[in-house]
Amino acid sequence: MHLSDLWFIAIAVLWAGYFVLEGFDFGVGILLPVLGRDDASRRAMINAIGPVWDGNEVWLLTAGGATFAAFPEWYAAMFSSFYLPLLLILVALICRGVAFEYRGKRDSARWRRNWDYAIFGGSLLPAILWGVAFGNVLRGIKLDASHQYAGNFFDLLNPYALLGGLTTLTLFVMNGAVFLALKTDGQVRTGAHAAARWAGPLAVLAGGGFLAWTEASYRSPGTTGKVSVGLAALAAVALVAAVLLSTARREGLAFTGTAAGIACATAALFTALYPNVMPSSLDAAYSLTTANAASTAKTLMVMTVVAGIFLPFVLLYQGWTYWVFRKRIST
Repeated sequence: MHLSDLWFIAIAVLWAGYFVLEGFDFGVGILLPVLGRDDASRRAMINAIGPVWDGNEVWLLTAGGATFAAFPEWYAAMFSSFYLPLLLILVALICRGVAFEYRGKRDSARWRRNWDYAIFGGSLLPAILWGVAFGNVLRGIKLDASHQYAGNFFDLLNPYALLGGLTTLTLFVMNGAVFLALKTDGQVRTGAHAAARWAGPLAVLAGGGFLAWTEASYRSPGTTGKVSVGLAALAAVALVAAVLLSTARREGLAFTGTAAGIACATAALFTALYPNVMPSSLDAAYSLTTANAASTAKTLMVMTVVAGIFLPFVLLYQGWTYWVFRKRIST
């Protein structure tokens, strides 16, 4: 295995971690106006993710930084091609982060209600756009011979990518509902169970359809393609199990199931993509791969050493944070 392949796997792991952890943050934000019947309920929901949401976003920063350092051509092509969607995601994340910090700064119902709208919108938009962006990465975009994007914004709004957006939206809502059922008590917990009952089947249908379409039309041939099919099947099984476990009120196991389903689905998509990192729909010869988009071997070696030293400390610290704030929250 080349170091470029190792860093492709590392970036896939970072995105999987981001979608699992930030996924339930987004889900809680989207469910805020649905389950938050009064200010006390909304406050309990926000407090459930309050100690961890900003730490969860670090997975996105690390994934972007690792892509920039390990695959600069991929980073350049992706961030220039998806400039407008990524700008919208960035603005939404800024508004959402400010809302968490500013919501309680004034004793005013109108003030809190406006920031609640910002939390909802700042969670909903990224939940959709991440799926649209990854759908286009898998499908391929109009990259020319110089790896410049030759299409426009509306080319990104194709049926496959839009199904990807629906998939991430429903998965994150389900993940958020299961997390709230695990982390809260009282009426919020009861409402979270109800939300999981309707969000779960939608996530299974959308996710199953998106993965099936991917495997049928966009997966790589050969061994990696077969692995991708297996991972997609595991994702489907985990999500169905999560729905059943949530219905049975086995909250811890249900959350494990949604996390495993999202992680396996992300792994399946990256495996289907390999060895490409940004396929070209104009000509396969214009595609970016783990070979022609990677940094030098020395750069990858230095990154590997640094990651090997510091990554365990980061994981231990974040795990400790979740342990400290493990108890349920009620109104």
